[in-house]
Amino acid sequence: MIKENKKIIRNFINQSLIEDVGDGDHSALSCIPKEATGKAKLIFKSDGIAAGISLAESILLQLDKNMKIAFNIKDGEIFEHGMVGFVAEGNIHALLKGERLLLNCIQRMSAIATLTAAYVVEVNHTKCKILDTRKTTPNFRFLEKWAVRLGGGFNHRFGLYDMIMLKDNHVDFCGGIRPALEKAKLYNSQRASKLFIEIETRNLKEVEEAINCKIADRIMLDNFVPKDIITALKIIDGAAQTEASGGINLSTIASYAEAGVDFISVGALTHGVKSLDISFKTLL
Repeated sequence: MIKENKKIIRNFINQSLIEDVGDGDHSALSCIPKEATGKAKLIFKSDGIAAGISLAESILLQLDKNMKIAFNIKDGEIFEHGMVGFVAEGNIHALLKGERLLLNCIQRMSAIATLTAAYVVEVNHTKCKILDTRKTTPNFRFLEKWAVRLGGGFNHRFGLYDMIMLKDNHVDFCGGIRPALEKAKLYNSQRASKLFIEIETRNLKEVEEAINCKIADRIMLDNFVPKDIITALKIIDGAAQTEASGGINLSTIASYAEAGVDFISVGALTHGVKSLDISFKTLL
């Protein structure tokens, strides 16, 4: 992620620091010499999956290019309560400016990775893959979706631009399943594009309509119970990918995966997670 999106990362850090630092960190400026150096350590206060460690490195190096960082863990690895994730040594003003930003990112990203890993464990005995959704924090989506991947999940679309996803509102505004799909196919043809087409269905009748059109690449089964998913899969019969969605949680996800769907999308991976407790403390 870092290597592929250096510009995005750099811009994110710049904008975040502008928001937080403003015209100066007056707390540090008032009592610590600008040239002073020191050490600080990142401490995990719970168990989980690390995410955002390499981002923290970018934050600190952007603030102090001479910052020295000794890592005890990498993104995607397991940490335990009390573990020191890394020790950073450099300009104290840089350490203090970067403290809250790197903590905010690691706390949230690690929470998402940890929750995603828990969902993945529940479906590991099946072919099903866990997907995230667009229910993300504005301007933080690329980090949250990165965290999902670190937890073993997969990314659904990143935005409105990278696939055609016909949700219930699109279907209703358009007048039904068939007109929505046919117009999407025509749109692709007119633009000479090959955008992936997914359509949401709300009942078995809509599943039949969608599969009879022979257009959709994936059919979403929204708020179906497992027994109805089994019936829907018989109707689809391998003619399109399948995705279950809607109110599926850790206690029920195994039964949905066992029904045979290819994917399960879980909005709670990003919108329902509570940040983990992590601290960044002076090392004397």
